[in-house]
Amino acid sequence: QVQLVESGGGSVQPGESLTLSCTASGFALDSTPMSWVRQAPGKGLEWVSSINSRGHVKQYADFATGRFTVSRDISKNILYLRMDSLKPEDTAVYYCEKGWNVLTRTGRGTLVTVSS
Repeated sequence: QVQLVESGGGSVQPGESLTLSCTASGFALDSTPMSWVRQAPGKGLEWVSSINSRGHVKQYADFATGRFTVSRDISKNILYLRMDSLKPEDTAVYYCEKGWNVLTRTGRGTLVTVSS
């Protein structure tokens, strides 16, 4: 059974950093591309980043380029999203998803709140 469990969210001030984790089960992370998507309060899903199955190709939305970094630990089957220089507009629930450049949500997500 495929399961994706996001964690690591929290409340931070602008300029601070957070690293989100996505623990996958029921499949291997190196068998499929993976993506991060987010949903800000009152808004639709927004794609954030994708990583290919081999882990050597990464793509980011314009707002994430230079601030966010997607990575993974194959031995632990965990996907990460390191977020630096966070801004209030990054406030959202973040989800990890199977696939490349997807706009879906499967798990419960993890809430990131950026506020001074």
